[in-house]
Amino acid sequence: MQLQHLERTLDLTSPKIMGILNVTPDSFSDGGQYNRLDSALSRVQQMLADGASIIDIGGESTRPNAPLVSEQQELDRVIPVIEQIKQRFDCWISIDTSKARVMSEAVTGGANLINDVRALQQPGALTAAIDANVPVCMMHMQGQPQTMQTAPAYVDVIEEVLDFFEQRINHCVGAGLDYEKIIVDPGFGFGKTMQHNFSLIKYFKRFDQFGLPLLAGLSRKSMFDDLLSLTVDQRLASSLAGALLCAQQGANIIRVHDVKATADVLSVLKAAQ
Repeated sequence: MQLQHLERTLDLTSPKIMGILNVTPDSFSDGGQYNRLDSALSRVQQMLADGASIIDIGGESTRPNAPLVSEQQELDRVIPVIEQIKQRFDCWISIDTSKARVMSEAVTGGANLINDVRALQQPGALTAAIDANVPVCMMHMQGQPQTMQTAPAYVDVIEEVLDFFEQRINHCVGAGLDYEKIIVDPGFGFGKTMQHNFSLIKYFKRFDQFGLPLLAGLSRKSMFDDLLSLTVDQRLASSLAGALLCAQQGANIIRVHDVKATADVLSVLKAAQ
């Protein structure tokens, strides 16, 4: 299994690490740390040295109750960073956005992948993704970031998330999106309780039924606070445990803040296989 964009190929035979770069003032874990160009580029250099293959750049926080960001403000935050990463580093660049224009301009600026927590459901997003002709990660979310953690409820979280992907993938492919460019992300923490999130871990392998790459993004999520009463900066061990469990069940991409520690875990897993 692999991802392809122009001359770039990413081999997904073994799990690859997506390093998180939030160029925002208010992201739940690292808001304000990398919203200057120099600090962002320094962070990219460190994550690549630590073992990341993809850098995921976000200009709007999707934490619960996060304020909305205008299209222009998001562009101002992410485009200069994308352009500089493309010039300076040899890596895959992902744009974490739901806005059609941001997708288009990010790909023009050098992004190789679109990572959309709203699964191409915002106005113009599906058309923008088709026109961009890059791999697209589609995530499941119940509700919207502003309301998603207000009593999320499912009859069967696994079946309902699977049903969402079946319908969404069919719709997008029917509109012209290349099936082989789709990545599936069940959306840990996005409209799910602690119990829902741990069910997603337990049955993560079921998401391979589409024959598409799987992304697991549970780094430092509040599910670990709910279970263990941990603050954000105390969630490394639990995040690594979750990453390992998902990797053992076929996760192809692990989206994380702590790249070096995750790379060590994946090296141990590979050595034991």
